[in-house]
Amino acid sequence: MKIKFSELKSPKGQSKKVSYDVDLKDFYFDGEKIKAPEKIVVLGETTYKDEVIILNANLKGNLELICSRCLDTFIYPIDIDIEERFTSNETLEDEEVILVNSDVIDITEIVEKAIISTLPIKRLCKEDCKGLCQSCGANLNKEECSCNNEDIDLRLADLKALLNNKEV
Repeated sequence: MKIKFSELKSPKGQSKKVSYDVDLKDFYFDGEKIKAPEKIVVLGETTYKDEVIILNANLKGNLELICSRCLDTFIYPIDIDIEERFTSNETLEDEEVILVNSDVIDITEIVEKAIISTLPIKRLCKEDCKGLCQSCGANLNKEECSCNNEDIDLRLADLKALLNNKEV
């Protein structure tokens, strides 16, 4: 979604309310598809001060992610506060201010970056997700399997056989 930079400007020190519904297209991060099944709601306000527009906003919505353990998709709710600074003044040197060369700001990029920065490293459908059986691949959250998944260190397998009076 693109908004006009000039629309965000207000008389010095005054705030302007902003409300946008961002239709986020699917994007990839770390090889995983990030999907928003519904629009992301952006609510906040802008303040114009010293040729800088300060956007303070909150992002709310849901993402569809893939669980790291069981590989099922699940809904991950987001509630993110952001603060971004914009200017069209090229002489202003500040690392925290985004230079806007035209009158258009793509707020979709800002939303994507905020989402990426808050995604958990390990995405789990639930804290106690059992994952997949390492032998047959069954989703252990949905079904039991009869596989013998005894965790044996291969380096100690001979010792285990000796202790069980079995021949190696």
